[in-house]
Amino acid sequence: MTTSQLGETKRMLSKVPEVTVWFWAIKILCTTVGESFADWINTTLGVGLNLTAALFTVVLAAVLGWQVRLNRYVPVVYWLTVVVLSVTGTLYTDILTDNLDVPLALSTSVFAAVLAVVFGVWFARERTLSIHSIVTAGREMFYWLAVLVTFALGTAAGDWTLDATGWGPGTSVLLPAGLIAAIAIGWRLGANAVLSFWLAYILTRPLGANLGDWFASPRVDHGLGVGTAGTSVIFLAAILATVVFLTRTRADVIDADQRPRTGAPTGNPARERIMLGYYAIVAILAGTLLVWAAGQPHAASANEEDGSPAPATAAPGQVSAHFPLVEVAKFRTITQDTQALVQAGKQAEAKARIKDLETVWDRDEASLKPLDGSVWKLLDGQIDEVLHAIRASHPDPATETRSLATLLATLG
Repeated sequence: MTTSQLGETKRMLSKVPEVTVWFWAIKILCTTVGESFADWINTTLGVGLNLTAALFTVVLAAVLGWQVRLNRYVPVVYWLTVVVLSVTGTLYTDILTDNLDVPLALSTSVFAAVLAVVFGVWFARERTLSIHSIVTAGREMFYWLAVLVTFALGTAAGDWTLDATGWGPGTSVLLPAGLIAAIAIGWRLGANAVLSFWLAYILTRPLGANLGDWFASPRVDHGLGVGTAGTSVIFLAAILATVVFLTRTRADVIDADQRPRTGAPTGNPARERIMLGYYAIVAILAGTLLVWAAGQPHAASANEEDGSPAPATAAPGQVSAHFPLVEVAKFRTITQDTQALVQAGKQAEAKARIKDLETVWDRDEASLKPLDGSVWKLLDGQIDEVLHAIRASHPDPATETRSLATLLATLG
């Protein structure tokens, strides 16, 4: 048997779906779940970031092993792998940012470099990066590695953008959506199909994450107030419905006789070079927008932005009268610690400490909110004020101190 014949025997049916509107719809749904489900387990259930990441790493190994053992595309297994990769990639980036204090600019740059290396080695070995060429075990492993890195990169780049611009959950959806639309236009006009695919694939991560934040964020923070659990359920149900539809209709299955031969020339090289210039212009315009937005004042809280007055404090003893004293003491201790760190000029430490308040507050929502909805809403708004002030890209010590003092006065 010749080497070429041996290679042919190792080829499988395509292990990935056809790139249709269904592909992009379910990909965005998966990235949204990656954001909301990770936050729900980590913060709402109080599992913790490191343990959540460890658990999903084990789940990822099991699901990926299942996917790799198959010799064809099976929708439920493929998209389950994408969902788990989305959650895991999000968690890895969050560990770098929240636990190791790695700047988002640095993690974005590192993940971009890692992705470039993955693509470089993949192309050097296989001479193609096309999603339609995933018909060998080697190419499939490169593909899933690239997918994992795109999730981590998209998470870091999306968070970096939000941190720099101060955009709210709804506004933040517009930029990645607009860039994906620009890529779709470029592809229709003759841009390289493989390049267009991977650019759009990366951008679906911040788009899905921002959608998740928009759904989950409280209304006081200009979100829809669905919560992380509700958002996860809604989007998981949508994924399940879509997967069932695709399984029954086989609308996204690439048949063997439809798969393009690798190495065959495609597209118009001259047109592709022109469209590279178009993509460069889009990138420059997007960068200019981000630089402009980052230069605008956005340290103000959500209430200040919409013109409404800052939340008032509760009546003396109202919080402790309705909420368990041990929980109130916990909130007060974290707030006092953060206040001391701000006064000492230790901004990074203050940002890390206030994360603890966000975690315990989200975890206790289900038990505290039914006790006194009005006081819970008041505290929730004030905690959001503190989070906005301390996490601003250009923190104002006076704003931080004022918001912390207001919260402490409410806690009593």
